[in-house]
Amino acid sequence: MLRMSVAAEEYLMIGDDIRLVFLGGTGKHMRIMIDAPKDVNIVRSTVLEKQFTDPEIREKLPRYYAQEEHPEKYKKRSKVVITRGNVSEVR
Repeated sequence: MLRMSVAAEEYLMIGDDIRLVFLGGTGKHMRIMIDAPKDVNIVRSTVLEKQFTDPEIREKLPRYYAQEEHPEKYKKRSKVVITRGNVSEVR
């Protein structure tokens, strides 16, 4: 799974003909625009889950589970070293 931060009005291309445009948002809500061909079926997860009442079918539906941030020890850190007025970055 790919996780990234995006700014308002940035977009992602999926294949050659599907574009996800991030329009911005507030708090926990994000507004997106999906530009896709008419033959591509786009369904919101809550609608999909309500459509199926059989527990076996609902169990097979794709799910997203929020993942915690990586611990600090896995994040890249850069160090800035200042020597006699010269600034250099050490990775």
